[in-house]
Amino acid sequence: MRLTFEGTVFEWRGPAPYYFVRVPDDDAARIGEVASMVTYGWGVIPCTVTIGSTTVTTSLFPKDGGYLVPIKNALRLPEKLLVGDIVEVTLSIAV
Repeated sequence: MRLTFEGTVFEWRGPAPYYFVRVPDDDAARIGEVASMVTYGWGVIPCTVTIGSTTVTTSLFPKDGGYLVPIKNALRLPEKLLVGDIVEVTLSIAV
């Protein structure tokens, strides 16, 4: 499954800052259709994420009936992403 969408980078401030982009509801519903086949525990889904020219492997986090794309430093720093940036995300999930 390959999805491309736009979203806004936001920060969750826990013990350390984490950055995410929320998957749009329509795309989250498509992911939900295959979630039970691809999750490896507590609902997280392994995937590959590309923003700009940078690609990383990560896992989607389930949240409030949808999914969050973690924006790791390996992605955020080379692409110079800041909180509030609107980015195009290409998400690949092996089904």
